[in-house]
Amino acid sequence: MAQKKRKKSKIKIKKSTQGSFKAYCRKKGYSGVTTACINEGLRSSSSVIRKKANFARNSRHWKKKR
Repeated sequence: MAQKKRKKSKIKIKKSTQGSFKAYCRKKGYSGVTTACINEGLRSSSSVIRKKANFARNSRHWKKKR
């Protein structure tokens, strides 16, 4: 049987921004990117944090293929 080709992800995340929302959550006292941290990030006054929190919320719904 032929092996299925994986589609490449169209989402590009810069190396410099990877893990920055997790760092924000840990600085706020959470154990990582939790639902509570995402909700707090969505209410943030910073537009950058709101965007990162929204991305984290959306990415929870993506299927992970292995």
